[in-house]
Amino acid sequence: MKTGSGDLSLAGEPKPRGKSPWRWSRWLLLIVLVLALHVLLIFVFGGRKPITPRATTDAPKLELATRSSEWLLLNDPTLFALPSREGFAGPAWLEPPHVQFHQLEWTEPPRWLQLPIGDLGAVFNEFMQTNRFAGFRFDVTPPPRFTAPAVPLEPPFAESSTLRVEGDLARRPLLTSMELPSWPYSDVIAPSRVQVLVNAAGEVVSAVLLPSDNSGEVRDADADQRALALARAARFASASGLTLGNLIFNWRTIAPPATNAPAGL
Repeated sequence: MKTGSGDLSLAGEPKPRGKSPWRWSRWLLLIVLVLALHVLLIFVFGGRKPITPRATTDAPKLELATRSSEWLLLNDPTLFALPSREGFAGPAWLEPPHVQFHQLEWTEPPRWLQLPIGDLGAVFNEFMQTNRFAGFRFDVTPPPRFTAPAVPLEPPFAESSTLRVEGDLARRPLLTSMELPSWPYSDVIAPSRVQVLVNAAGEVVSAVLLPSDNSGEVRDADADQRALALARAARFASASGLTLGNLIFNWRTIAPPATNAPAGL
């Protein structure tokens, strides 16, 4: 059945098959035929000239050098480093300039200086006679200087108990008048040392009894307590801040009174 757009097969009729591709055997046969055609064309149109060898020109040659050959100079490693007649600067050394050396010759014979032995040191003696130096005496041991030690003249025994202020507190005057008693004791007692802290108004804000520096000193407990009470009641001049110092109470001792009279004979 035919239509305007093309042929249409009826239902149930087989469709016509298209052309099948070539097999590999056909391709192989085609390649062999093309190769044989090429070989045939080469033999038909190729030249028939005979092959003749080409003459060689400017070819390198190998020759053995003899002992007198200049090629042996190439074994010298300093051929191009040092100047020599065989080097690249050989022409400059073929005719070296000749320098004539003239030795220095003395025409005048040596003249020795004549010096008599008696004149040795004459110039030095004249110099010493014209220059007189003042004599100098080396005093290795200077004279001793006598000094007398400054011994304070104090009475051998204190007439009363005293108070001494030490430290920064000594610059502030003591305003309180203290009457220090004498303690009845058969021996000398050690001073009572009290460390005090004074405020700006001059009042003692802290008082501490310091221990003795020497363990062999004789201390009196009543004297230490009296010194601590006097230190707390002390008043000093006003200042800008706190001041720390020590109050040293030097006690005078007197002989205690006799309590038991000796029995009469």
